[in-house]
Amino acid sequence: MLEPILGSKNAERVLMYISARDQGYTREIARFCGADPDSIQKQLSRLELGGILVSKSEGRTRLYRFNPRYAFQKELKALLNKALSFYPPDEQERLLVFRRRPRRRDKPL
Repeated sequence: MLEPILGSKNAERVLMYISARDQGYTREIARFCGADPDSIQKQLSRLELGGILVSKSEGRTRLYRFNPRYAFQKELKALLNKALSFYPPDEQERLLVFRRRPRRRDKPL
């Protein structure tokens, strides 16, 4: 949906993922999107170079999030939220609901 504005589908995927989940790392985003980690890493590097994202190392993992000092952060997040509202409901739920730890064994759904 935002591909013509952002220049690539992977840039849209990266920004939507980080907008929905506040932060992410290369393999996590690539696995979620079903994309090649190299192409996701290129987009993350490009967005960080442009000042849109910032990264920090936690252990051996490099986490990316929005740059709080980016001049158009509020407008960009509003655009991403508006675009998310036009995604199919199952895609919205997939982006917004996530679990980082496994479900307890024998716990009912």
